[in-house]
Order: sequence, then structure tokens, then C-alpha cells
Amino acid sequence: MKAIAAFVFSAAALAAPVLHAQEAPQVAPATEAATRWLAVMDAGKTAEAWDQGAPVMQSAITRDTWNQVGTQARAPLGAVKSRKQTSATFTRSLPGVPDGEYVVIQYATDFANRAGMTETVVPMRLPDGSWKVTTYLIR
Repeated sequence: MKAIAAFVFSAAALAAPVLHAQEAPQVAPATEAATRWLAVMDAGKTAEAWDQGAPVMQSAITRDTWNQVGTQARAPLGAVKSRKQTSATFTRSLPGVPDGEYVVIQYATDFANRAGMTETVVPMRLPDGSWKVTTYLIR
């Protein structure tokens, strides 16, 4: 199964971030941003999802490449039948990207043609306070 992402992190790096009590409020807006962004992907609008992504993602992959790879990865899976968030972890650093504020969010997702998938979405907080997606993986 292909994964589409601006950056690929090791599984250990995604599992290791530590959430501190004062950072917990950051999870809710990041999760909301991820939910809105996933709705765009679910609608098959992969180019629009790139448009809504974080600048760090856009500088790592062209819109056309994202659209092509995203369409190739998602189309065979079919429509989302169910998606349940399984974790959301705040971190200030991840491999391969500048330090900042990130939330690593994982979902257990069943697609029409493939059940038991894990989606990972990583929004980052931008200087204006908004959250935008930097990474999307399907496994």
C-alpha cells in the first residue's frame, strides 16, 4: 500500500512524543483542522488538500505530484466506511521538519475496499495560530 506524505517519519518517532499538561489544549484545534482536511481528501479533492496544507508540506512536494500520488493511493481503497481517532499526541519536534508545534493524530479507518487501515495526520501550528496538515500516511 502506498503512503502519501510530505515527510515520512519512523514509527518510533511517531509513537514517542510526550504530552505535557500545559500543551493538552493544543490537541483540540489540531484535531479539528485534521478532520476538516480529511473531509477534503475523502471527497477525492487531493489537489485542494494540498492547497490547504502547511507551507512546509507544499515546499516538499508539488501540487501535481501530491494530486497524482494521493489519487493513486486513495482511489483503490474506496469510500471511508468508518474512522475512529485512536491517538493525538502533541510534540515540539519530529525528524526531518523544523521544531514547532505538531500533533500526531492516528485513526483506525475502514475503507469500502480495505478495512483495518491506519491513517496518520500531522498538523502543525503556523505563526498566525492556525493549524495545517504537514503529513498524511496510510498504512
